[in-house]
Amino acid sequence: MATRTAIEWTEVTWNPTTGCDRISDGCDNCYALTLAKRLKAMGAAKYQQDGDPRTSGPGFGLAVHHEALQQPYKWRSPSVVFVNSMSDLFHARIPLDFVRDVFAIIADTPQHTYQVLTKRSARLRKIADQLDWPANLWMGVSVEDDSVLTRIDDLREVPAAVRFVSCEPLLGPLEEIDLTGLHWVIAGGESGPRHRPIDPAWVTGLRDRCVEAQVPFFFKQWGGRTPKQGGRLLDGQRWDQMPTATAV
Repeated sequence: MATRTAIEWTEVTWNPTTGCDRISDGCDNCYALTLAKRLKAMGAAKYQQDGDPRTSGPGFGLAVHHEALQQPYKWRSPSVVFVNSMSDLFHARIPLDFVRDVFAIIADTPQHTYQVLTKRSARLRKIADQLDWPANLWMGVSVEDDSVLTRIDDLREVPAAVRFVSCEPLLGPLEEIDLTGLHWVIAGGESGPRHRPIDPAWVTGLRDRCVEAQVPFFFKQWGGRTPKQGGRLLDGQRWDQMPTATAV
């Protein structure tokens, strides 16, 4: 059975790997790190490996799960699938062959649409030509502020059917963002007890750039102590746009 999720822009999650390490400011207050600690305490088998306490934490040590590769074959209904909500498929310690295995499963289950999101765009770009890219795979990078805009440059070199950017948590303005070659932008504020505030001007500025470039824009949340505290309305309306076509 697929794991349903409350993430607004997807339907289910699939975690063939778990665990990660801090790589940039967007990793601070990581929901997956907090959840992994809780799952370890509950005895969940996939979260018993601890990570480096300087960059990771309890239950969040990097691990690959070969047994999880068969899960998509068991899902009866076509679904939009977020791959590795609890990890990063392009982490340096995930073997290339395992990434290929994940891609092969995606290709072999074309009834599903898979969304892969990474902060490790340098490795993504480096190994992209060593992977077979299925038409039902959407590839995205996380961009929290203008210090990591080069991730988009890396993404543009990837032959994915849909290339998208997740600006969540949005931690600063993205006035220099170049949307060329992108098919979708997600934005959202941070949530949790230590959430960092979001400036509405950052969101409206990004939205306006997307409208001008005719790139679908999805506003996930304002954030706050809880994900729903600030709601989802932007200028009085919801922005739930999704990619309408695929292009390489």
